[in-house]
Amino acid sequence: MSSKSEKPYVLRAAEFVYSNIMEIKKQNPEINNIQAFEIFMTTKEYDILSSGEFHDKWFLELKNNKFIDQITKKEINQETLRLLELQKDSMVKFLMKIPKLYYTKSHFPLEISQRAFDHLWRVCESYEMWCKETKQENLIYLNIIE
Repeated sequence: MSSKSEKPYVLRAAEFVYSNIMEIKKQNPEINNIQAFEIFMTTKEYDILSSGEFHDKWFLELKNNKFIDQITKKEINQETLRLLELQKDSMVKFLMKIPKLYYTKSHFPLEISQRAFDHLWRVCESYEMWCKETKQENLIYLNIIE
């Protein structure tokens, strides 16, 4: 990436997660970040991300545009594509969703749900760290790294 403020491609999924959670918080100002993350995990956007559809659509768009990203208008090289494939694979693995098994009878999240929650949290932390490092604090809404 040539510009320090240009988002690395690997943050595209993080920005998707972050912006969706931010919208949940804006619509429900009385909830905390943890509750917003839990709500996000029940949305169709989460399903799109956890199934790999988010990346699949993006990869198809790139392929149809000769691997020129429509946002940056730059060609995405093979190494970056491999990194994005790894990101997709880890998203699918860590965000695995098992219907009706989110909570145990004691209302504690199952380990698989906790793993998904932790992964989403780290993804959002990465986004906020990038915002802070590139001096774009105005993009920080959830204040996860505070």
